[in-house]
Amino acid sequence: MNSELQVIKPEPIKVGAKEVTLFQDGTDVKSTIKTLEAGNFVVIEGFYSDGLLLLKELKNHLRKKLPNTSFKEQREYRSVYRTLSNLILIEVVAHNLTVKKAPSIGWLEKLYTETSDFYLSFPQIQGLNSSWQWHKKGISIPVLRNKMHPYYGTYFPTRFDHLILFDNWLKRYNGSKKTAIDVGIGSGVLSFLMIKHGFQKVFGTDANPNAIIGLSDFMGETKLSRKIELDFGHLFGVWEKQTELIVFNPPWFPESHAPDSNDEAIYYNDTLFPDFFSEAKKRLLPDGKLVIIFSNLAQISKATKAHPIEKELAEGGRFQLEICYTKTVKAASEKTKRDQNWRSSEEVELWVLTH
Repeated sequence: MNSELQVIKPEPIKVGAKEVTLFQDGTDVKSTIKTLEAGNFVVIEGFYSDGLLLLKELKNHLRKKLPNTSFKEQREYRSVYRTLSNLILIEVVAHNLTVKKAPSIGWLEKLYTETSDFYLSFPQIQGLNSSWQWHKKGISIPVLRNKMHPYYGTYFPTRFDHLILFDNWLKRYNGSKKTAIDVGIGSGVLSFLMIKHGFQKVFGTDANPNAIIGLSDFMGETKLSRKIELDFGHLFGVWEKQTELIVFNPPWFPESHAPDSNDEAIYYNDTLFPDFFSEAKKRLLPDGKLVIIFSNLAQISKATKAHPIEKELAEGGRFQLEICYTKTVKAASEKTKRDQNWRSSEEVELWVLTH
């Protein structure tokens, strides 16, 4: 693993004394919002909750000002809100927020070792805070014995149907378990599952440095660190040797049809799948298996009609289908605010391909 990797994190914001307006409970909200619309910084003083109040008032203001019905209008609304909300700042001193009744966020010390005093935007602080809560408390994954503690800026699953599908497949897998490659290892769940089911060595890659840094940190000097080897790189990174099993859980939405840029999902571009299949063919042993975890999400939400795995099987000439397992996804939580009627027909897919 490259020891010189730089973690991706929110950049500290440089603030000049003259361009700052202070906001706390009792400050005039309308004039504060005008300050934001003029492109000037507003620093939250007093209580953490004052920042939450200002964000709420900003949303109300923009809803009255901007139409917010069509997809295009919603995108415009989100864009304006993002720009203005990121002008609302909180000061960090000695790796702690200066406002009262603020959450304690361990990332402020862990990620910003080079400086202890700086400013970040309120939305960035909210993101760091929620990430720290996940990291500290951990998340229970039904198919793993131990909790996961996801690192800042690293994808981790919040739904588990596709993991149950993969776990069930691994239970039935009777091929060699000498090595496997996990392309886009993320928070490491698929690799941990392969180790759980007896694989001796898993090579994991990711183009996100936070995933590699976070997993190295999580595994430390444990047995896992000897069984899972990491590389920062695109697709297969430095791994050239052929292997018995290649596992890939790619993004499920095409980039040009992103339904909502605020969604946690990352979107695939036109070259991801052709490049992946071309490289996978070189690295799969003659009797090896290529397992891709996917979903019909893009099709049923009308983002695209194309299915990249079906396209490869029809046109690629590199692989043949051994089997495809599907699993109906559990209904969306009643708490969700999004319109997800199509979720009733959502299925996760596990494709097993061979040479």
